[in-house]
Amino acid sequence: MKLFLLQIYRFGVVAVIAWLIRDLAVQQRTQGDSPVQVEEVAAIYPEAKSLRPDDSLRDGLFVLDRTGGELGYIVRTQPQCQGIIGYAGITDALVLMDRDWKILGISIHGSEDTLDYVKNISVDRRFLKKWNGLSWGAAAELDLQKAGIEGVSGATMTSMAIARSVKARLQLTQNEMIGAPGWAVSWRDAGMLIVVGLAGVMAFGPSERRQRWKRPFQVILVVYVGLLAGDLVAVKLLAGWNRSGVPITTAPGLVLLTAAALIVPWATRKPFYCHHVCPHGAAQELIGALRPKRWQWSLSPGVVRGLEYLPFGLLLFVAVVALLALPFDLAAVEPFAAYVLPSAGGATLVVAVVGLIAAFFVPQAYCRFGCPTGALLNFVRARGETDRFSRRDAAALVLTVITAGVHGSYLPLMAWLKGIP
Repeated sequence: MKLFLLQIYRFGVVAVIAWLIRDLAVQQRTQGDSPVQVEEVAAIYPEAKSLRPDDSLRDGLFVLDRTGGELGYIVRTQPQCQGIIGYAGITDALVLMDRDWKILGISIHGSEDTLDYVKNISVDRRFLKKWNGLSWGAAAELDLQKAGIEGVSGATMTSMAIARSVKARLQLTQNEMIGAPGWAVSWRDAGMLIVVGLAGVMAFGPSERRQRWKRPFQVILVVYVGLLAGDLVAVKLLAGWNRSGVPITTAPGLVLLTAAALIVPWATRKPFYCHHVCPHGAAQELIGALRPKRWQWSLSPGVVRGLEYLPFGLLLFVAVVALLALPFDLAAVEPFAAYVLPSAGGATLVVAVVGLIAAFFVPQAYCRFGCPTGALLNFVRARGETDRFSRRDAAALVLTVITAGVHGSYLPLMAWLKGIP
């Protein structure tokens, strides 16, 4: 029971951190660096107590009462409508709806336009009420001229920019929801399904057969999975999926592979992806089989212990970048994007080449001392009767607490910074 609870704990840590990153990404997308406050919409929703970001293509905010019941829905025109500029800048308008998706009113959340113009619009109740009673779809298809929506006197360009942005924002979301892609299974998905099946045979099949086909299968992994398909599990992919969603309908093969990479080692103790699918790991093993034995270096225990901290340090860095959406390409910390040669960046190529060169002297050098993806998959892997709560489990708990703290303080901090003159 203790071992089972330890495995639940490890998978739970990963799941909680993933959820926190995802939820903050939704908040960042819907709230940006200028969060909407409940007080702003109290006139329309007098019972409102909180706002909850909507994790869907609508990218809006649910208005909730004290018990968590939904009172309505808010859509912001920014940042999706940044190209619609008034007299001297963009304006972020709020479209306020009831539970039946009927518009209750329009309000101005913020603006970079001339303040006097914005003030003229905010006090012109006739203009802001033009959309009242319209459904989402009707407002998205509204002909502004026929509806009699004209510019506010003294702020014509700014007010018409607001009108166009309201229409464009609702139309954009409506079109995205209508045009959401269906299931699309390609040759890469079929190929990945075959690879996962063969990897299962190599991981769980008869020992004799595994040894006989090990080297040919590793060549297949390097050539097909790496150079041809380029579908590899990496922190760049995991962070991107956390923030944007899992492409189950457009890349089912890669989703299946990623699920197997996490679940199989957790359930069976087998390092499934790292040992039987990863082309970079296969390339290092092939190098180790070909190099002369005299080339191998023996590292001291102290050096090994020190180097083993690097993947976990990289995981911490990845979590921070993913959580705060920092402008850093996470593909640069791993070699996997180098297998897609036409789009490989310089940093990725350096990591790939250095890792392969190191394999000539230290077996599986990159896998052991440099791979954050491998560290994550190894963290959730079961280890049998000898497994115990270790320093890495305590470090994972600390990382979870830090992530939760950043998640909880992000929007209040952004609101406070926005209020600084």
